Amino acid sequence: MIRITELRLPIDHAPEALEAAILKRLKIPPQDLIQFEIFKRSYDARKNVVLSFIYTVDLSAKNEESLLKQFDGDIHIRLSPDTSYHFVAKAPESIEAGKALRPVVIGFGPCGIFAALVLAQMGFKPIVLERGKKVRERTQDTWGLWRKNILNPESNVQFGEGGAGTFSDGKLYSQIKDPKFYGRKVIHEFVKAGAPEEIVYVAKPHIGTFRLVGVVEKMRQEIIDLGGEIRFNQKVIGFDIQEEQIAGVKIEGHDDLPASHVILALGHSARDTFEDLHAAGVFMEAKPFSVGFRIEHPQSLIDKARLGPHAGNELIGAADYKLVHHAKNGRSVYSFCMCPGGTVVAAASEPKRLVTNGMSQYSRNERNANAGIVVGITPEDYPGGPLAGIEFQRAIESKAFELGGGTYEAPGQLVGDFLEGKPSTEFGSVQPSYKPGVHLTDLAECLPAYAIEAIREALPAFEKQIEGFSMKDAVLTGVETRTSSPLRITRGANFQSLNIKGLYPAGEGAGYAGGILSAGVDGIKVAEALALDYLSSQP
Repeated sequence: MIRITELRLPIDHAPEALEAAILKRLKIPPQDLIQFEIFKRSYDARKNVVLSFIYTVDLSAKNEESLLKQFDGDIHIRLSPDTSYHFVAKAPESIEAGKALRPVVIGFGPCGIFAALVLAQMGFKPIVLERGKKVRERTQDTWGLWRKNILNPESNVQFGEGGAGTFSDGKLYSQIKDPKFYGRKVIHEFVKAGAPEEIVYVAKPHIGTFRLVGVVEKMRQEIIDLGGEIRFNQKVIGFDIQEEQIAGVKIEGHDDLPASHVILALGHSARDTFEDLHAAGVFMEAKPFSVGFRIEHPQSLIDKARLGPHAGNELIGAADYKLVHHAKNGRSVYSFCMCPGGTVVAAASEPKRLVTNGMSQYSRNERNANAGIVVGITPEDYPGGPLAGIEFQRAIESKAFELGGGTYEAPGQLVGDFLEGKPSTEFGSVQPSYKPGVHLTDLAECLPAYAIEAIREALPAFEKQIEGFSMKDAVLTGVETRTSSPLRITRGANFQSLNIKGLYPAGEGAGYAGGILSAGVDGIKVAEALALDYLSSQP
């Protein structure tokens, strides 16, 4: 196949215009074009250019070899790379016959889903242990916090089928290096399970929370149809390790489960499981993460600042942003998990602690835009070993719960008041979206002084990039602490724990991913490594 890049067309072009552009670019008649598909579509919405889509297409044509020779010096016409997925192994007959231990996956978020799915597709019939509930039951419990101020510590935004990514923007883009195109495998599996087909080619694909629910259910069913098991409400509370080899896992209220190959697809909030792993002697180390607040603006303000005269164009949709500022005190402040046309959500998983996150539906048509505005934290800020970051987070979350009034309402403050260092007493033009509600206060009490200082410096700096960003009525809501795992369960080149054979740390909780796509990709990589090791260990 041939790949053409940088095909530019007006954003409102007719459907047939893309094919015409391909024919013109290659200088071939219509009968020579066999078929084509869009690999990627982005847009150019700069203020002084014609609003346009920019396409990368893969195509089949007659006489491809001669065409490639004809355009040998053209960097925008090349041989298409192979982006299809190729399985690395097939399960041994002993798995099919029930005479061998099956691999175990702990956690059923994006990483666990794709690890289990690929293992199932290779015939390994994995057993998945998920501490939370099925996604629809979990959704009901999550709404219990949002609407009734009732937290279920085992079923919430963090725990349950689909992981934390279920209650997010459903973003499916990442900056990870992906030379084997594992990301395409992730995207195609989502589409197969019912996600919109456009996520295959749009530059910044997303699914949205409500659509993710149905997608996750279909992926679960495929795993089951292929012989896998998904066991819900099964919380791992310990590990059987013998002679530096995983031998099984201990499950609350259930018999121990023997296992020689275990994938740790924990989310970044599985704090009690981290403690169990540490107690079992599994090597781990503290790592950097970030803390801060959620900020909300009118989505129309972001659209105007980012898209100018093209703001409101339905073909582009709601605008997003990505901002970074290096403060004078040495801290980096950046936007995190920006949710266009979305809401700020209650994401607590422990009683009397308060956490926020951002979420969007597929339509992204809510009134406000929101993003985390967070400050980098390093292990030097919380000395004390690999679990010290957890206690650092907990202290901030407990203070936020207290400042919010002790009812899971979140502490909040207007940006203008925050910059002036005074408590807020009433909302302005921006109404916060967080449920159960926002209690106005002084957010400076939530975070360390160096973080507050850095954010106060960053907001006016961001104003220079997005006009109105530091508007007085914009709302800050506290706190954002679960940006990433505060520790890394370090693994070697074989994807296994440094000191426990057969244990495969993976995904966000282990410190190897940062979002749905990267977690899914990591799940695939770890599943492949496990499969190859499993086969090599067979007599």
